[in-house]
Amino acid sequence: MKIGVFDSGVGGLTVLKELVRQVPQADYLYFGDTARLPYGSKSAETVAKYTISACKFLRQHGAEMMVIACNTATSLALPEITKAMDVPVIGVVDPGAEAATKLSKSKKVAVIATAGTVGSHAYQRALAARGVEGHEQACPLFVPLVEEG
Repeated sequence: MKIGVFDSGVGGLTVLKELVRQVPQADYLYFGDTARLPYGSKSAETVAKYTISACKFLRQHGAEMMVIACNTATSLALPEITKAMDVPVIGVVDPGAEAATKLSKSKKVAVIATAGTVGSHAYQRALAARGVEGHEQACPLFVPLVEEG
């Protein structure tokens, strides 16, 4: 199986690393859209358009499944991305909320993310569905820090 992994930059390489650990037999294609980052300050429509375009590129190169490693794209556009693709699409919000739930002893989690992700309240909803209180804080300078290593 060939899995396409999309992120707005290089931060999604941490997702790719975990995918390789969990599914070592798969082949991977990675698309980091560093030309148009950060996605966190863009509209939902723009995020959907850019992400769908990247996923279609990955699909043309043989990806049989998509992992959207971008929190903003997952938060703002996962239904649109899923609808546009003819292969399974997985985002990072639900797995992230699940992991945080397992780690939290207090059933409270702080989420730092882009303004787009925080504004969507996707993590707050995903955590609440698991009985965890989510506190969100937009950190617009976080993306440049990650992208600069």
